[in-house]
Amino acid sequence: MTITRPRAERAAQARAAEAQLEADGIDGVVFGWVDNAGLTRVKSVPRARLAHAAEHGVGAVPCFDLALVDDSFTVTPSSTGPVGDLRLVPDLDRLVPLAAQPGWAWAPADRYAQDGTRHPGCQRGFARRAAEAVERRGFSVEAGIEVEWVVAAAGAPATLGPAYGMTRFIEHSDYLRDLLRVLTDQGLTVLQLHPEYAAGQFEVSVAAEGPVEAADTTMLVRHTIRAVSARHDLRVSFAPVFAEGSLGNGGHLHLSLWREGRNLAHGGPGRHGMHPDAEHFLAGVLAELPALLALGAPSVASYLRLVPSRFAGAYRCWGLENREAALRLITGSAAGQANAEVKCFDAAANPYLTVGGVLAAGLAGLETGLPLPPETPGDPSVLGSAERLPASLPEAIDAFEKSAPLREALGGELYEAVLAVRKAEVALLSGRTHAEVVEAVRWRY
Repeated sequence: MTITRPRAERAAQARAAEAQLEADGIDGVVFGWVDNAGLTRVKSVPRARLAHAAEHGVGAVPCFDLALVDDSFTVTPSSTGPVGDLRLVPDLDRLVPLAAQPGWAWAPADRYAQDGTRHPGCQRGFARRAAEAVERRGFSVEAGIEVEWVVAAAGAPATLGPAYGMTRFIEHSDYLRDLLRVLTDQGLTVLQLHPEYAAGQFEVSVAAEGPVEAADTTMLVRHTIRAVSARHDLRVSFAPVFAEGSLGNGGHLHLSLWREGRNLAHGGPGRHGMHPDAEHFLAGVLAELPALLALGAPSVASYLRLVPSRFAGAYRCWGLENREAALRLITGSAAGQANAEVKCFDAAANPYLTVGGVLAAGLAGLETGLPLPPETPGDPSVLGSAERLPASLPEAIDAFEKSAPLREALGGELYEAVLAVRKAEVALLSGRTHAEVVEAVRWRY
């Protein structure tokens, strides 16, 4: 796949953007992408170089496809190490001034080879391909990812007030007000902002949008949380768990399948008002969940969060408003609110890999007419009728290696890179205690 917009058109768009950025007092633009370990990487250019960057791209080393959580690297048979170069091309449709970082704007970037063809390892490109595959079948998907984080001061949670408690709001009301204002100033529609369960933990959710756009927004929200937190002398962790034995930071993915303007999770003849196509789609997701964990729960630490009785969705089952099921159906009070929530994913995940993988799995269910299994109506750990999802990253890797839909959707080079990074991180953290694993990744995400 080649770059869709001609170079001249991209340059013209950038020049128009430069004029507005100058009026807004913006000096530089940050281009961001997310690697296979779930870490955000960036390059930036001065405002006056934006048109050149949009036309020709900015150099980026391909070896970051094989970076681990500690910034070391692994290898694959097709990797070239320090040799070669890619081009970061900003998506100026998502260009936004960063309200908590005066003088800076941000745009997500796609990665291309120097000849203008899309880099096969581009995770954002993978998410776009998956969305386009769904659209070719006559469907669309709306998605949103909840963002959970822990704020800390002096290395400890910055508030110990009760879960969902007003105490936390009182202690950090200025911080949360500033966060709400900044997110709104950046054009995002905030749906909820509240204290969560673990010590020092908060959560924000924003309005649903297309899958690629939802992944973009997730990264923008996380960057914004970090920036506002820094201004309040707070440190942020999006790691799967902040402390051993505590509830972790989820990255719950909400999605709904649409056709011709109709939400197929609402008003249909199937279970809880689902259309049969929605059931097939969710059946595909459920079938591939063990393998999808290699994308959505990618860290060794992810499996310290993914345990029963912690609202993490540790069982491969679905249920209406069932917070212990990996797939929670939410009917809502209106058609636009009905959706499914994938609860077993966490905040270490690359959101582009997550949404792309889920779309590929759902599409496989649609294409085969896969039936949705019986609902789990209660706590699966008590009922004993549901399969436990992988309890470690090696178990998820094993399922990932057996998944034909994910291998095909990712393509050879991206699949190979993801697999290599997962296996290398298992080796990296092998032999460490749970507490040592938590410590190793706490401040990396």
